[in-house]
Amino acid sequence: MKTIIWSVDKNVDNQESYQQIAQAAEFLKENEVIAFPTETVYGLGGNAKSNEAVAKIFEAKGRPSDNPLIIHIANKGQLLQFVKEIPEKANQLIHHFWPGPLTIIFQKKEGVLSEKATAGLSTVAVRMPNHPVALALIEKSGLPIAAPSANRSGKPSPTTANHVFEDLNGRIPGIVDGGSTGVGVESTVVDCTEDIPVILRPGGITKEQLEAVVGEVKVDPALTDEQKAPKAPGMKYQHYAPNAPLYLVNGSTAFIQTLVDEKQKEGFKVGVLTTEEHQGDYKADYIFACGRRSELESVANLLYKALRSFNRSGVDLIFSEMFPTVGVGHAIMNRLTKAAGGKIIEETGKK
Repeated sequence: MKTIIWSVDKNVDNQESYQQIAQAAEFLKENEVIAFPTETVYGLGGNAKSNEAVAKIFEAKGRPSDNPLIIHIANKGQLLQFVKEIPEKANQLIHHFWPGPLTIIFQKKEGVLSEKATAGLSTVAVRMPNHPVALALIEKSGLPIAAPSANRSGKPSPTTANHVFEDLNGRIPGIVDGGSTGVGVESTVVDCTEDIPVILRPGGITKEQLEAVVGEVKVDPALTDEQKAPKAPGMKYQHYAPNAPLYLVNGSTAFIQTLVDEKQKEGFKVGVLTTEEHQGDYKADYIFACGRRSELESVANLLYKALRSFNRSGVDLIFSEMFPTVGVGHAIMNRLTKAAGGKIIEETGKK
């Protein structure tokens, strides 16, 4: 299969971009799958009403079939087609955060969406992306679009069209290249089917931001307790992993350097994931400064680029600093913990 790349202006403000998006939308109408940019990461989209299209998404990604997909819409009218109701708190969140990096879970209407897209659940996860290319593509297709991240399952999510091409060239018919994404980590997922909303996945919208709108918001206990089963099926799988083993280190830069030195003496090529503040503290085979510790949004923006860069560096293992779990730091540590498969090295006496 040849993978076409449609290059479009990220603001979709010229005729050529409209024509490119129209071509891509035709593929969606024919139940093919294509990759496209959102404000979080690139998504791999297909007609959410079609079992055929959804099956192609799972096949291209190598994604487990019990892992439901997020449905992307361009307007609230589309939402009403396939959800039973919009609870008041969900409505408040929609008003404040859509379009944007917030996915809301609703009770679904039966017989509208592909059962494969919702993994046979009675609920459906929906978001309205805040990206002109994504919105234009959805509107032009006239369809709700099921779209997970456009990468091979388990690998770091893509934040550029080149990342998608690395993973899915020859596996999908097309990629809409709208430049780099903005937020860098996926949307926050909030279950609004209960009286008190519950965060099932931390992301670009923080718990504090949600609570400023609807009051109390709970967090799925499984996000911090590995012994508990996650409410969101997809959260039980390892994600975002680079090729080399990744270890999170809860310790000082000096302690991390001792780990690097030990492994280098054993003949390993070692990488370090750090920030601009600490970049000069390390001597390693490959160092990636992932934004600024003082500005966690910058870390989130570069996180998947960082993980993918280690693949090209040829390192044998990676040590990563840990980050405070405040604001978007919850999302950063959620992704890093999954990328590391839960492997954490503690400095003696470090709390």
